[in-house]
Amino acid sequence: MMNYQIVFFDIDGTLVNDAKEVPQDTIDAIAELKSKGIEPVIATGRSPYFFQPIAELLHINSFVSLNGAYVVYQGETLYSQTLPLQSLEKLVSLSASHGHPLVFQGNEQYYANTDAHPYIVESVATLKVIQPGFDPEYWSKAPIYQAFLHCEEKDEHLYLEQFDQLRLIRWHPSAMDVTLKGGSKAVGIAAMLERLGIPLSAAVAFGDGLNDKEMLQAAGLGIAMGNSHPDLLAFADYVTSSVDEGGIRQGLRHAGLLT
Repeated sequence: MMNYQIVFFDIDGTLVNDAKEVPQDTIDAIAELKSKGIEPVIATGRSPYFFQPIAELLHINSFVSLNGAYVVYQGETLYSQTLPLQSLEKLVSLSASHGHPLVFQGNEQYYANTDAHPYIVESVATLKVIQPGFDPEYWSKAPIYQAFLHCEEKDEHLYLEQFDQLRLIRWHPSAMDVTLKGGSKAVGIAAMLERLGIPLSAAVAFGDGLNDKEMLQAAGLGIAMGNSHPDLLAFADYVTSSVDEGGIRQGLRHAGLLT
């Protein structure tokens, strides 16, 4: 059996349930994993300020955040990739013409270009984090690693073929992540592992969403949660039970990392 050295965990639907709580058996499983000398790492679409309480609860100090665009290992930034200003400018203009609000994410704070828009309030509320500040020009003043484009699925076609350098991934009925094309959690993971001298084959990754496809494919063992998006399952080596049914422990057992 492969001796895995590091484990990457998505957050929403993987470490936390629909109530955005970490089940106690997950807390225990990760503590046990650490006691065996295996490092747990967060790999999420979220910004660092969206998951700090979860990282502190689990005593996890390393992360691949913003869908691979901002990577930190034990407090040291290893990799960062911002969205091109020209692409952001076009996105701001196009979304304004269709009346679709944006949220711009830096690595330490985030701002919306529309104040208290219902789509923004509703989608951000599902993350159980504070609402963004209001600054329509934030995108032009600070490095932006990711944006939220707020539109319904029926309006996606207005954007999908418009950008050479941007990629759109839906995560909510009224919101999509806007990331760098070619960027993914897998890219961030590869950057971290290269620095650590660990091969991808020695990594395990857990996920449940469409932004986890590349990560599950790249890792030596890709594990999909039982509550995963149906389209993710084909990219997994193993499907564990859901987050509320001990899925993390079951997956770690399958990997031979816990008994």
